[in-house]
Amino acid sequence: MSTLCIALRNYADFEHALDEEARLFEAAHPGVQVKLVSVGIHELYDAALRHNGLRTGEFDLALLVTDWLAEGMAAGALEDLQAWHTRSALPGWPDGWPKSLVRPLTFGDRLSSIPWHDGPECLVYRADLLNDPKHQAAFRDRFHRDLAPPATWDEFAEVARFFTGREKDLYGTVFAAFPDGHNTLYDFALQLWSHGGDLADAAGYPQLASRQAVAALDFYRNLVRDPAVCHPSSPQLDSTQSGDLFMKGEVAMMANWFGFATRSSAPGSPLHGKVAIAPIPCAPGCKPISLSVFWALAMGSGSQQKDLAWDFLRFVATPERDLGIIRHGTVGCRLSTWRNPELQAQIPVYREVEAISLGARQLPAGPQMAAFAGIIDTVVTRALSTHDATAAILEEAQHEIDTKGIRFS
Repeated sequence: MSTLCIALRNYADFEHALDEEARLFEAAHPGVQVKLVSVGIHELYDAALRHNGLRTGEFDLALLVTDWLAEGMAAGALEDLQAWHTRSALPGWPDGWPKSLVRPLTFGDRLSSIPWHDGPECLVYRADLLNDPKHQAAFRDRFHRDLAPPATWDEFAEVARFFTGREKDLYGTVFAAFPDGHNTLYDFALQLWSHGGDLADAAGYPQLASRQAVAALDFYRNLVRDPAVCHPSSPQLDSTQSGDLFMKGEVAMMANWFGFATRSSAPGSPLHGKVAIAPIPCAPGCKPISLSVFWALAMGSGSQQKDLAWDFLRFVATPERDLGIIRHGTVGCRLSTWRNPELQAQIPVYREVEAISLGARQLPAGPQMAAFAGIIDTVVTRALSTHDATAAILEEAQHEIDTKGIRFS
């Protein structure tokens, strides 16, 4: 009996989808057992990279967020899949996937991993609420304009304030502000970009003390801390928990991952037929922006089952399997999945994912991303829990970045 060990995040959609793929792979490969090790997101990073689980062979494969790939490649923890693809081609690679999902996985001529679950950030909103004639009339009386998906952050705040308390247990918006090394970074990047700033200069050095960064963090902290606008549990919520609140009907709109729009829109959801998506708002004079961060399957450099691991990667990358995992709430990555007419008819938001993904930005890459994310966690936590001046918070964070010599590649 050969055992293939895969580490993944303990998120129900991931667990169910990978478990189905594991069982199907076992059925097609007698004598093979696929063992799934499901852990929290911090434990996954520690086990796979920090404690060298991929280098020692403890894990043959791991589901990694794209933030970690540069670090994994720099540490020699990830097998270069390009040579395996040359020997036994990954079906349809790379043309079967959008370029926006291929670029973040390639490092020079090396391939770090294959896409497994995507979902760029977008504005997810309750179309039934925004299209309700009663709400439209009340909003027009109050704000002297039509109720519509907000195009600017000021409009976003107005719409969120309007809906908070309008129905029982309803809040205008929610943010995933728990400092888990991910969503605070993503929200900060989106706010900074949509206010006309950038995370780093042309040489790759992070720049947190700009006027755009101050404006972005000021807006974010004021919005999240206002219970007349934002769900008060936001500082304790990760992205999945914030998405769950939306699905329960407690939130009118949110800037969040496309995957939550698909889950909310799917048949069987209490919000089926009530959800739509739009571009994320921005400051006046700026262009709408999205963020693409996704999950990819990587092979450990220390795996003793590399032939079998590559067979598994080729198996899950087929059009059939990429489409098949949709029913578990995950978001496929192949263009054939996104363009599938039956899927688009069943979950209409899939009609828009390609345009959103192709226009989304990626975070700067580099092996020090985890350290940078930790600093942003501290920045956001301090902004939400103290009255310290925003400029001072960012200046102290910049000093820490400079002292540690953090730079993106």
